[in-house]
Amino acid sequence: MKIISFKGNVSRFLLAVYLLVIGIIDAFDISLGNLGVLVPILAIVTGIFILLGK
Repeated sequence: MKIISFKGNVSRFLLAVYLLVIGIIDAFDISLGNLGVLVPILAIVTGIFILLGK
């Protein structure tokens, strides 16, 4: 079994997770309630990693 290495690809991984979460929420009209604050936080963290080049 191959273990995924995230060295240098943290921003791509976070961007993929963010896009999947947004897509699933919109496609299935899911309401996260109080957890809805996690999506913008994930977007901010992803943007920071992309800007830092990580």
